[in-house]
Amino acid sequence: MQLNYIDFLIIAGYFLFNLTIALIVRKKATRSVDDYFVSGRNVSWWLAGTSIVATTFAADTPLAVTGLVARNGIAGNWIWWSFVFSGMLTVFFYAKLWRRAEVLTDVEFAEIRYSGKPAIFLRGFRAIYLGLPVNLIIMGWVNLAIVKIMITVLGVTKVEALVLTIVIMFLTASISTISGLWGVLWTDLFQFVLKMGMVILLAVFAVQAIGGMDVLVEKLHEIDRTRNSDSSILSFVPDINSVWMPMITFLVFISVNWWASWYPGAEPGGGGYVAQRIFCAKNEKHSLLATLWFNIAHYAIRPWPWIIVALVACVRFQDDPAFQADPESGYIRVLMLDLPVYLRGLMIAAFAAAYMSTIGTQLNWGASYVVNDVYRRFMKKDKSDKHYVRISQLVTMILMLLSIGVTFSMETIAGAWQILMALGAGTGLVYILRWFWWRINAWSEISAMVAAFITSMTLRFVFNLDEGDPVEFAYLLITTVAITTVVWVTVTFLTKPESQEILISFYRRVRPNPTFWKPIAEQVKDVIPQKDGLFSFVNWIAGVALIYFMLFGIGKLLLGEPFLGIVLIICGFIAGGIVYRNMSRKGWETLSGEEIKTTVKPSPELPKQV
Repeated sequence: MQLNYIDFLIIAGYFLFNLTIALIVRKKATRSVDDYFVSGRNVSWWLAGTSIVATTFAADTPLAVTGLVARNGIAGNWIWWSFVFSGMLTVFFYAKLWRRAEVLTDVEFAEIRYSGKPAIFLRGFRAIYLGLPVNLIIMGWVNLAIVKIMITVLGVTKVEALVLTIVIMFLTASISTISGLWGVLWTDLFQFVLKMGMVILLAVFAVQAIGGMDVLVEKLHEIDRTRNSDSSILSFVPDINSVWMPMITFLVFISVNWWASWYPGAEPGGGGYVAQRIFCAKNEKHSLLATLWFNIAHYAIRPWPWIIVALVACVRFQDDPAFQADPESGYIRVLMLDLPVYLRGLMIAAFAAAYMSTIGTQLNWGASYVVNDVYRRFMKKDKSDKHYVRISQLVTMILMLLSIGVTFSMETIAGAWQILMALGAGTGLVYILRWFWWRINAWSEISAMVAAFITSMTLRFVFNLDEGDPVEFAYLLITTVAITTVVWVTVTFLTKPESQEILISFYRRVRPNPTFWKPIAEQVKDVIPQKDGLFSFVNWIAGVALIYFMLFGIGKLLLGEPFLGIVLIICGFIAGGIVYRNMSRKGWETLSGEEIKTTVKPSPELPKQV
C-alpha cells in the first residue's frame, strides 16, 4: 500500500493529537499515586467503560476473528462469546465489591482479605507474575501482531516493521509515562471512536465491492453446498457434530470454562485492567455502569464489522491457497483491495490506535503492580507520592524496553503462554467465592494455584492431552477443575480460618452478602446487611439475555433476516428493561458514594484497616 503526503500528515496529526491529550492531563495525573494509577477515583462510567472496550480491541483482534470465521464459521466466535456469563457476573456481583475495597490493584486484595505470611506471599507473587511475565508476553504478542500487519499493509521488511513498531511503542510509553491512567483513558476514547469508525467503513466498502449483502449471503450458501456439510458458515451456534467444537466442548465453554479458569482480561470475579477501571470510577454506580457498557459494546456491538469483513474474505479468497494457509491475512487483503485510497492514512492511524490503546493500558497496569505491590510494599514503604510517581514513570519505560526484547524472541517463547495459562486453569471458583464465604483463606488460593498448575502440566505432558484438540481440551479442563476444587476445598477445612480481626475488617469494608458470612455478620450488627443476592442473580440472567439477544439480533438484521433480527433486538430491549427496572426499584442512589458513608454507623470498636 503506497502512502502519499496527505496520508503522512493524517498519521502525524493522529500522534500529535494523542500527545496533546497527554500534556493537557499531565499535571492532574501526576499529583499522587492514586491519580497516576486510578485517576483519583473520579472517572465517569462512560469513559471508564469505553477505555476497557478500546483496550480489548487490539491491532490483531479483527485478524483473529477473521481466522475464527474462516475456519469455523460465525459460530467459531463462541470461543470468546461464552465469556458473556463471566463478564455480566462481574457487572452485577463484583463491580460494587471491588469499588468498596478501595484498593489500588486487584492483587492488593490479598492483604485486606487474608493475613500473615500467606497473604504477603500471595500479593507479592501475583504482582510479579502479572506485572512481568504475563504482561510482557501480552505486549510482545501485540507487538508481533502489529509487525505482521505493517509488513503486509506497507510492504516493508520485518526489520523496518520492527523499527516502526518501536517508534510507535516509544510514543505510547511516553504518553502513558507523562499522563498516567488519565492519559490512557482519554486517548482510549479518541482511539476507540477512530478505529471503530474505520472498521465499520471497511465493512461497508467490502460488502459494496462484492455486490451487496444479498449477494454475499447467497455466495456463502454456495460455499456451504460445495462443502457438503450439515453446518453453515452463517450458523450462530456450532453444529452438534462439529469437528472443531463438538457438543461436549461447546457445553464446557458455556457451562464450565467461563467461571473455572483464570485468564488475563476475563478473570472470574473481575480483575486485571477491568478491575483497574472499576477502581477509578466515581462510585459504585459508575463502576457497575462502566462494566455493563463494556460488556454490551464488547460482545453485542463491536464484533459485527469484523465478522462481515471475514465473510467477504471467505467468499473472495475461498480458492486461494495463501488464504487457506493463513486465513487471518484475509482481513488485511480485503482492506487493501476495497478501502478507498483517500482513507488509507486514517486506516493506518486506526491500526495504530488499536495497538496503542492495548499497549498503553498494559504499561500502566503492569507498572501499578511493580510499584504498588512490590516496590512500595516490600522495598520503599515511606516515601512521598512524588517519589512513587517518578518510580512509576521509570518502570513504565523499563516495561516498554523489556517488551521489545520479548518481541524479538517471541518465536522461541510462544510456548510459555500455555504454561502461564496453566497456572490459572481451574482456579476461577476460589476467586469467585472468596468474596462471599468467610471460611476461604490464603491457603485456599495458594493450594488452588499449585493444584491447577500441577494437574494441568501432568495432563499435558504425562497423559499427552492436547488443548488444541477440542475433545481433549474439554476433558483436560473438566479434570483440572475437579481435582483443583477438591484440593482447595480440602485445604480450606484443614487449615485455620483467617483471624476475626481481618474478617471483621473486610466485612465492614466491602459489605458482601451476609448469607455465608453469618459468624462474622453477627458480630457487627451496626453494618447494614446487603441482602442483594436474588436481586443480583436476576440482573445477571437478564444481562446475559440482553447481550445474546442484541448480538444475534444485530447479526440477523445485517445478514438479511430482518423480521427475526427485529424480534431478537426487541427481546434484548425487554431484558435491558428488566435490568433498568430492577436497578430503579432497588435504587441507583444506594450505589452512590454518599450512600456508602451512611450504611455503616460509627463504632469505636472498628478494627484498624490492613
